[in-house]
Parts: sequence; structure tokens; C-alpha cells
Amino acid sequence: MKRIRQTDKGENPVLQKLQRTKKQKTGYCSTSHPYALIDWGTLPHHVILHIFQFLPLVDRARASSVCRRWNEVFHIPDLWRKFEFELSQPATSYLKSTHPDLIQQIIKKHADHLQYVSFKVDSSTESAEAACDILSQLVNCSIKTLGLISTAKPSFMDVSKAHFVSALTVVFVNSKSLSSIKIEDTPVDDPSLKVLVANNSDTLKLLKMSSCPHVSPAGILCVADQCHGLRELALNYYLLSDELLLALSSEKHVNLEHLRIDVVSENPGQVEFHTIKKQSWDALIKHSPKVNIVMYFFLYEEEFDPFFREETPVTHLYFGRAVSKSMLGRIGMNCPRLIELVVCANGLQPLDDELICIAERCKNLTAMGLGECEVTCRGFIEFVKMCGGRLTQLSVMEEVLIPDSDYNLDQIHSEVSKHLGRMWFPDMMPTW
Repeated sequence: MKRIRQTDKGENPVLQKLQRTKKQKTGYCSTSHPYALIDWGTLPHHVILHIFQFLPLVDRARASSVCRRWNEVFHIPDLWRKFEFELSQPATSYLKSTHPDLIQQIIKKHADHLQYVSFKVDSSTESAEAACDILSQLVNCSIKTLGLISTAKPSFMDVSKAHFVSALTVVFVNSKSLSSIKIEDTPVDDPSLKVLVANNSDTLKLLKMSSCPHVSPAGILCVADQCHGLRELALNYYLLSDELLLALSSEKHVNLEHLRIDVVSENPGQVEFHTIKKQSWDALIKHSPKVNIVMYFFLYEEEFDPFFREETPVTHLYFGRAVSKSMLGRIGMNCPRLIELVVCANGLQPLDDELICIAERCKNLTAMGLGECEVTCRGFIEFVKMCGGRLTQLSVMEEVLIPDSDYNLDQIHSEVSKHLGRMWFPDMMPTW
């Protein structure tokens, strides 16, 4: 029988290979592959926790089945402070959905750990109702932020108002430390807002509730009167009032940082828009001089008449439908704080004079977007020249620019780039 040749040190190379293979299978470290051969089950809790925080929920759940130690980390409260419930109907939606068994496990074991919670639902009423069912079970929660998000149509509006309000007030009553709430496109009402204020007035800082038709101006005024720490507010124009602005300007109230106002009309002529007094706007700016006032307009041309007749401290303006030349002219005359202006559509009359007026009087303007309207190349270059390098964002569709006797489309990019101090080209498609 042949003997296996020994190495210089008297070691058998075949045995060495077998020993290395055995070590790899048992998980002991090797000097050649230190990371591949770590015994992952002995990692400290804080290291596993750090790894789990980067994993999607599905991968985290799978990893928890590796060993008992990893399963223990899976249930550490810090991993459940932030959670998004995704609810959809597989037959009608492309969205993934949180498994029902996991939802029950969270409610049973981690409800009191949840702090930053959101619900993302598809367009089905069933998903919105499932979200309400979960909310109604969070009786031991200490939630700080709550967001209800409809990915398509506002499905929460199809839920029974009594069911929705009952579920929402469970969170309002039990949390007592809510600081941020996003409940837009929902059937929230005045009584539920009173419950919110009664239990969270000292902590509430952000409230977004546009398109909530069951809330009245008195309901939102109650929030402003009691929640003196409120810094951000989003609502529909019909809820805006002189009283609300004065409440937000009281000595007890902190400086407001962001006020978003949606001005929406579905049927022309059916909504009469009221006017806010200049004195009320002035009081707000005196109290909160750095506040951003953002207005989204979805109106028909004949409905713009009540707006910007007097000086208005708006900082960001977005027009989702056609807006008249006269309206843009009033903006140039009465919106000196304007920072950003986006016009998605206009008629077929050039807007040269209106843009030049805006450039001349709106000294803070830094962003402009134009689509489906007309500006002569000469007028546009004059506008850019007056604004200069302060225009950090300039998004203009190429079809907006009308060649004239001074400039054509081939020349405009170099002229505009010269005045901006950077390379610029018109857009082929909208970027906003």
C-alpha cells in the first residue's frame, strides 16, 4: 500500500484539507476568510439590531427564524417604533400588503411600542376599513406621528363616517403625545378634532387635513386656539378665516412655519370664495415673519376674481388649471414675498408683461415653472435678465417659447444660460 507523502513539516496535506472543510461547516473562524466563517448566532444584540434596522420587514421576519437569539432581537421594542401598514386587495391592486398574521402579532406584542405609524391603502373600501379596524385596536399605544395615505382615490371617504371617527378617536384618546397627523381625504369631523385637542394640545405640531369635508371653520379654529405649539398646518381654503389667522398670531402661539392652502373647485360657479382681510394676513406675518404660505389653485378662470386684490403674503403658488393674464398681473403687483411660481396652463396670449412685472416686484422669486402657455423669446430673456442668478430653478417647456424678431429657439439657451450663470435648456416635458 502506498503511503501518502508527508510535507516538510510532517503534515499530511489531505488531512489538512479535510480539517479546513470541517471548520467551515462548523462555522469557526479562519484566517483566510474571517467574515465568511463568523458564528452569526453569537453576535451581540446591538449589532444584530443595527443590521435588522436596514432590512425590509419581510427579510427581517425571515432572518428572525435563523436562531433563537435573532428571534429575540426581532421583538426588541426599538425595531417597532416606526411601522407602515400596507393594506391592499391582491385581486385589484399591484401594492404589496402586510400579512394579516404579522398585523395580529404587532397588535398583540408591539402596540405599546409603536410611535411613528402610517397606513398606506389602495383604492378599495375594504383596505380602508381594515385600516380602521387596526386603529381601533391600538388601545395601549403611545403614537407620536400618524399618517393615513390613500395611494389612488381617497378610499377612506368611502368608509362609514361613524366607523372611521370611532377608530381615529381611539388613537387620539390613548396616545396623548401626538405631534404629527396627516389625515387628508378622510371623514374626520369637528367632534373628533375636539377629542384630539383635549388629549394632545400640548404636543401637536403638524396637522395636515386638506379635503376633509366634515370639518368646519369652527372645528379648525378650535385646534388653533388650543394647540399653541402648532407649526405646520394644511387645509382647504373654505376652512381659512380671519379668526383662524388671528388665533395663529396670538402671543401664546409659537411661530407658524408652514401654512398650505388648497383652493379647489370641481364645478365652476357652484362655490363662492370668500376674501381674507389684509389686516389678518399682516397679523400673521408680524407674528411669524418667516412662515411659508403655499397655495395650490385648481379653479376655473372665472373663479379667480376674489384673490390677490390686496397684498397677500403667499410664498409659493401652484396653478393646476388655466389662470388668466389679469390674475398673473395681480400676483406681480400684490405678492411681494413670492418665492416659487408654477403655471401649468394659460391661454394663447403672451405673458411677457406679467412675467416682467413679477420679476421686478417679487424680489424673492427663485423658482419658476411654465407649461401650456406662451411667452416670446425676447420677453422671457428679459424676465431672466431681471431675475439673474437668484433663479435657482427654471423649468419651462420648449413649446412655451415663441420665436420673435430678436431671438429664435436656437439662440435662447445660450442667452438664458449667460444671465443665469449656468447651463440651461428648455424642457421637453414638465418636471413638476
